[in-house]
Amino acid sequence: MWNVLLSFSGLVALIQLLLLPFFPESPPYLLLQKEDKAGCLKAMKQLWGEGNYHTEFDDLMKEKAMTKGTKIMNVLEVLRERSVYPQLCTMLLLLLSLQLCGMKIFLTANLQESIIPYVSLGVSISELISIIFCSSIIDRFGRRTLLCGGYLLMALILVLLETSLLLSNQFLWLRYCSVVLIFLFIIAYGIGP
Repeated sequence: MWNVLLSFSGLVALIQLLLLPFFPESPPYLLLQKEDKAGCLKAMKQLWGEGNYHTEFDDLMKEKAMTKGTKIMNVLEVLRERSVYPQLCTMLLLLLSLQLCGMKIFLTANLQESIIPYVSLGVSISELISIIFCSSIIDRFGRRTLLCGGYLLMALILVLLETSLLLSNQFLWLRYCSVVLIFLFIIAYGIGP
C-alpha cells in the first residue's frame, strides 16, 4: 500500500493547485513587493473579514520603510551571487548526502521488512519534533549556536552510527540502536542546519 501512501501527497498537491487561485495574495506580498496598497487592504478584508486593519497596515508600511534600501533577489540572482557559493555548496552536499545515505543505512542494519513502515513513521515524527523544538529555542540561543551545535551533534551521531553498523552483525541489538541514532541525527539536523 506504499503506492497509495505516496500518491496521497500528490493528491494534496493537486487539491492545492486547484484551490489556491481562488485565494487572495498575501497582504505583505502585495504591499512590500508589488506596492499595491488597495490590493493589500482588499486581501486583508478577504482573509480576515470586515474590520479595521489600519494597525496591521501601518505595521506593514513601517516594515516597507525599513526595507526600502534593500534589494530583493530572485533565485537566479542568488545563484549568480559569488558570496553565497560556499553556503550553497555546503547545503547541496549535505542534502545530497542525506538523500543517498538513508536507504543504505536501513539495508546495512538488516532490519526486518515488517518494521520498515514504523521506522519511516519514526523518521517523520523525528522531523516534526525537530521543527517544534527548533522553533521554540531559536530565539533564545540564536542561529549561529544552533548551527554549530547541530553540526557537532551530527558528527558525533554519525561516528556512533558507523560504529553500530559495523558491529551490528555481532550484536543484533545494535540494529535497533542504529535506527534510534538515525532519529537523533534527523533531530540534530532539524535543530541545526
